[in-house]
Amino acid sequence: MLPVLPLLVVANGVSAAPLKVMLLTGESNRYHDWTKSSPLVKTYLEQTSLFAVDVVTAPAKDVEKSDFAPKFSDYAVVVMDYETRDWPAATKQAFTDYVKNGGGLVIIHAADNAFPLWAEYNEMIGIGGWGLTPTGGLGARNVSEGFKLRFRDGHTVTDDSPGGYGHPARHDFLVVTRAPEHPIMRGLPASWMQANDEIYSQLRGPAKNAEILATALADKTKFPKASGEDEPMLMTIAFGKGRVFHTTLGHVSPGDKPPFLALTSVGFIVTLQRGTEWAATGAVTQKVPADFPTAEKVSLRN
Repeated sequence: MLPVLPLLVVANGVSAAPLKVMLLTGESNRYHDWTKSSPLVKTYLEQTSLFAVDVVTAPAKDVEKSDFAPKFSDYAVVVMDYETRDWPAATKQAFTDYVKNGGGLVIIHAADNAFPLWAEYNEMIGIGGWGLTPTGGLGARNVSEGFKLRFRDGHTVTDDSPGGYGHPARHDFLVVTRAPEHPIMRGLPASWMQANDEIYSQLRGPAKNAEILATALADKTKFPKASGEDEPMLMTIAFGKGRVFHTTLGHVSPGDKPPFLALTSVGFIVTLQRGTEWAATGAVTQKVPADFPTAEKVSLRN
């Protein structure tokens, strides 16, 4: 009698079981809206047929005083579309242990504003910005603390020059691939257009064990307060044995009406899908779709 094979074994052409994904959400600051972004993120991940997505919605108020304690270890990857100030100490320790021991993590846009005073989280995300204050305002992260990430002379480097968090007004912009051989970026164009999004600029943090995958540069003639630097849009971070994919793309505001251009931009969708697979497994099996944007034209899915 043959033994029963585990579900993840591929045999006789039958696909492996989907990777389990926790989509963690439930809170945003007043400039973001997880109720608009998270349903689309779930849809995009499930469209690949690679993932089974469970949405975990954290309490929007006083989560740090709650019994919120999801079982991270049940999942191959946690996708964080979530922006909060703090968690219970035991939950933070469990999450730190999960990523450090090999769990995957994906950080989407506003999630790099979360947990401004949590040292391990700041190391996981590499660089971040703003951060919620105890009264719900912004500015809990010190704008002079930590390093920026820069791509110079073909390499990811750190920079401790002055400069605080910001971004130009939303607009279409060119994203430049900086690590074409990385599994997430392999096969993507050398540059491509992102639709109506924010170029997060001068984010700061520990900036350890990070690799910039793609950058964007805001035109200072159109946006005088822009940094004038190639800002990281996509990056990876190693935290212990864990793999982290951090995308600063994907802004949506509470007052926005569909279609949400930054979220329906194919560049955002495809790099999210590929980054999630890489964070979970270390590899990317997905093909680059025919509708991926070019350097001349945005591409949207409605």
